[in-house]
Amino acid sequence: MKAIAYCRVSTENQKEEGTIDLQREAIKEYCRREGIELLGFFEDEGVSGGLENRPGLAELFNYLENGGEAEAVIIYKLDRLARDLYIQEHLIKKLESLKVKLISTKEPDLDSSDPMRKAFRQFMGIVAELEKAFITMRLTGGRKNKLKLKKAYAGGGIAYGYRSENKELIIDQERAEIIRLIFKLRKGRRSYREIARILNEQGITTARGGKWHAGTIRYIVKNPVYKGRLRYSEIEVLRPDLALM
Repeated sequence: MKAIAYCRVSTENQKEEGTIDLQREAIKEYCRREGIELLGFFEDEGVSGGLENRPGLAELFNYLENGGEAEAVIIYKLDRLARDLYIQEHLIKKLESLKVKLISTKEPDLDSSDPMRKAFRQFMGIVAELEKAFITMRLTGGRKNKLKLKKAYAGGGIAYGYRSENKELIIDQERAEIIRLIFKLRKGRRSYREIARILNEQGITTARGGKWHAGTIRYIVKNPVYKGRLRYSEIEVLRPDLALM
């Protein structure tokens, strides 16, 4: 049998710890033991289990749909394919439609039509889904607690004009000047579109090095963080030391 492998780690921490290497080695050992010819790996590092940002998985299906000779896809464990039960079943059905077998090094006969095997697979999916919900609950609770303790950076994206240092949110003085310019132009009755044009003409780029757009300017103007009001869920903390206007 010829097979390709899919590996995924879901966070940057896992990426740094090298767990994707452990998945590779386990899959290689499995193939050696079972006499499977391993054609190659498709990988996603530091991405969630959803389908919105999985370039490695997309490449895998492109390969299979465009005449790839693999007869099977090997994964380390079912939750590396996805934790969400619906996504798991969708991907397994997709592979079945391509006449490609799904093999896990940890769980047997994932794509079998046997009712007991299917029930086992779905049970494992439910366990993984509950684990994901538990992790999310703890993460959310931790972020809320940070805000209650008036620790500014509870995690997530960092607004333009700030940066994280020692897990604390501080003002990025260079970018803060751009924010102050935006608010100054807005107070001068400039439209969002006009402000974006002025910044682009001055060669000022966004955080990702791109062009400014009216929607981006509007988001900044409406963001309460620039008034020193930090929010997470229903919790709000006042931090006047972080206000930029």
